[in-house]
Amino acid sequence: MNFLWPTALWLMLLVPVLVLAYLWLLRRRKKNALSYASLALVKQAVGQTSRWKRHLPPALMLMAIGVLLFAAGRPTAVIKLPSAQETIILAMDVSGSMRAADVQPSRLVASQEAAKAFVAELPRHVRIGVVSFAGTAAVVQAPTQSREDVVAAIDRFQLQRGTAIGSGIVLSLATLFPDAGIDLSQITGQRLMPAPLGEKQDAPKFKPVEPGSYNTGAIILLTDGQRTTGPDPLDAAKMAAERGVRVYTVGIGTTQGEIIGFEGWSMRVRLDEETLKNIALLTRAEYFFAGTAADLRKVYEGLSSKLVVEKKETEITALFAAIGALLAVIAASLSVWWFGRVV
Repeated sequence: MNFLWPTALWLMLLVPVLVLAYLWLLRRRKKNALSYASLALVKQAVGQTSRWKRHLPPALMLMAIGVLLFAAGRPTAVIKLPSAQETIILAMDVSGSMRAADVQPSRLVASQEAAKAFVAELPRHVRIGVVSFAGTAAVVQAPTQSREDVVAAIDRFQLQRGTAIGSGIVLSLATLFPDAGIDLSQITGQRLMPAPLGEKQDAPKFKPVEPGSYNTGAIILLTDGQRTTGPDPLDAAKMAAERGVRVYTVGIGTTQGEIIGFEGWSMRVRLDEETLKNIALLTRAEYFFAGTAADLRKVYEGLSSKLVVEKKETEITALFAAIGALLAVIAASLSVWWFGRVV
């Protein structure tokens, strides 16, 4: 626990002073009681039961003062709060290497099933978009709240040649920020539509922000191989970092590589963990390795809870202030109930 105003905690030294003052008052009352002709009559009048009743309200009031003085230091704590995520982009590898069967029944099928389970667990208000990438990248589902449309898009995946990880990231960014003027001509093979005749198309001025500071959207990048074409994934990650977007990376497959054949050709495919880790590091996100279908499901389960609930350092002054006020109200109420006045 930290404090925004730690110097205010010196005020808590007043609590032991108040305790000593209360003890001094009790001792003074006891001396006055000795002036009665019979101390036994006084004890009989007071009774054993009323002793703790007499001390409980002041004790609660002292506790209330202590808690309120503690709250004056403006304490903070890391607590779990509902996430502000509104849009999640699934950027998924559909290159030929995804047909490998080292992840049963295949890398592609395992990734599809895990992604669909992940989609089903997200809150209904979260919009989900799907970007597939191989030699190029394509938006197979624009961000939507319809889980049925997202599942249908995932089921439509078709394997292709090439692995353009950078293209997948850039297109995912353009999907998150459709009005940002991100040039997609190099990654999709299609040029941006020109502005209508007579209208000037000005790209909006871009101002970099703190990496990881964009809280209403994130990208989940799943791939099983190394980049073979397209822009450098780390350059694409820097674009995401400058826009504050976290790119969570998931590596599926084997790190030692596997020889696969596809449409008459064969090659060894390896998982480039170093690049995926650097992408996550640059964007203030995390990297996850999934060597089996079960591992992949666990990764998505962890991401689901991370994106729905996030840990933040939050000021909890109001909590302690409420506790102190409640203790004060209880102390005053008991005093009025038992003695007819606030003792």
